[in-house]
Amino acid sequence: MLDLRTVTVMRYILPLREGGSLPALAEADDDFKYVLKFRGAGHGVKMLISELLGGKITEALGLNIPELVFAHLDVDFGRTEADEEIQDLLKFSEGLNLGLHYLSGAIAYDPGIVIDPLLASKIVWLDAFITNIDRTYKNTNMLMWHKELWVIDNGASFYFHHSWQNFDTAAKTPFKYVKDHVLLPKASRLNEADQFAHSVLNENLFRDIVNLIPEEWLHWNDAEESPEEIRDIYFRFMKTRLEHSQIFVNEAQHARG
Repeated sequence: MLDLRTVTVMRYILPLREGGSLPALAEADDDFKYVLKFRGAGHGVKMLISELLGGKITEALGLNIPELVFAHLDVDFGRTEADEEIQDLLKFSEGLNLGLHYLSGAIAYDPGIVIDPLLASKIVWLDAFITNIDRTYKNTNMLMWHKELWVIDNGASFYFHHSWQNFDTAAKTPFKYVKDHVLLPKASRLNEADQFAHSVLNENLFRDIVNLIPEEWLHWNDAEESPEEIRDIYFRFMKTRLEHSQIFVNEAQHARG
């Protein structure tokens, strides 16, 4: 049974970068610092769901990813914040958000760094599976920490949920954006990565992962489905995509060629 710890945010430290998601560095009641992703930003709870599902798939594939936690924001949090934009963000983010453990001293991955071809292939496979469009030369979304490669930021994945239709068709797409993946030139062992993924991913795992999605993230104005039906669509998307993984593996190999 999968589980996530829940922490309470005690202190907003600083925003981390410009952009629609406005992540921030914050301190929680366990005295650790986290990179917070807010439900009140950008694509809202759908981005948090992408981070959660993508993060747990990353873990299942044995890749390094900072610990994910549910991060609770109290109703009064942020009222003393001087920046009005940040104050609004915090106000609209009351309740459960998502945090990733802050890797102090980590540096952004440089494409010139030599990494193992199988590791590169597993990360390319991961992003093609979860349809993550945002691990490119422009924005690598990986860190080097203690001489190891760490995967961060899966919020731009599962993009079918923004239109919320034809999920079965979306699950069988080749993922043309793989051509822009920063690790694609190093991913020479994609078939091995595919075989490995099939050995560790399965329906039981997918069901456990979707059951982690908090109920309060599943009441959407643009969907008629109940929270349980929404969870089931994510489950069926991942199940179908794994069954048809050769479609996106072939696309990645073609893009390498």
